[in-house]
Amino acid sequence: MKDLTKKRAKAIMIDFAVSTVATLAIEQLLRRKIKNEAFHALVTPTVVMYALEIAQLKKSGQTLGYKKMGLVLENEDGTLPTSEQLLKRVAYRDTVGTISYLKDREAFEGEDGSVMPHDRFSGLVVKEVTNNK
Repeated sequence: MKDLTKKRAKAIMIDFAVSTVATLAIEQLLRRKIKNEAFHALVTPTVVMYALEIAQLKKSGQTLGYKKMGLVLENEDGTLPTSEQLLKRVAYRDTVGTISYLKDREAFEGEDGSVMPHDRFSGLVVKEVTNNK
């Protein structure tokens, strides 16, 4: 596994932990109104994770995990991703991207781990933040 891929994996773990805490809090509020357990098991965590990820990436190109690991998600020209790009990215990652990984694990990381299939599909790249930026 390449160094950048390892950083990305650590960032995802941090983001997942943050999302889990937020989900638990939101779930307590929703339990009064929605009694369906399947909703709380499937819909709430997915919506919360996507919403947190997209909001953070839209604002600064970084989630809390990306910031901690010194990564930024942006277009190749250095501009921040659009909402459409971010939606395409998360949808692809959690559907087709999983199949891509299972089919060809070797090619999944790309050249240096900066462009995975869901990044390529949405036209984005993950870069390490330099000190002079």
